[in-house]
Amino acid sequence: MVAKYRGMAVGWRRWTDPELMKQWFAPKPFTVPVVETDLRAGGSSLVVMRDPDGNDYPNPGVHLEVVPNEKIVFTDAFAKAWEPALKPFMVATVTLEDSGGGKTRCTAAARSGALRPIDQFNAAETPPSPYPLPPKTGGKEGCGRAAN
Repeated sequence: MVAKYRGMAVGWRRWTDPELMKQWFAPKPFTVPVVETDLRAGGSSLVVMRDPDGNDYPNPGVHLEVVPNEKIVFTDAFAKAWEPALKPFMVATVTLEDSGGGKTRCTAAARSGALRPIDQFNAAETPPSPYPLPPKTGGKEGCGRAAN
């Protein structure tokens, strides 16, 4: 997924400010009632998506790399503080690049198991997970909303 932001600081805040992430991180009609993030390498994160019926889908993880205003790498291979997850699903990388004229290019990519693009899982099947996952989580839709 590639999005454009109005400046590096705006792009960084969209990915690091819990209140802003609640506005876009899940596809509609899902909401995001909880975002907790310790934004440092080894820091834990938790994003909870909620479906229209009130079912919660917790997504715990750990930040692997954080370069302020440039890059965030996170995974669900660890549930928190380097505790291995039961069934890891993905590693995601978000990069921000100055594209000139006060614009920022944001590239978000997630890889899973056999290093397949995560979009394969947004198709017909939901992968096995120790946490309930909403069907068709719609990563592209949610990330696209981050640019708006």
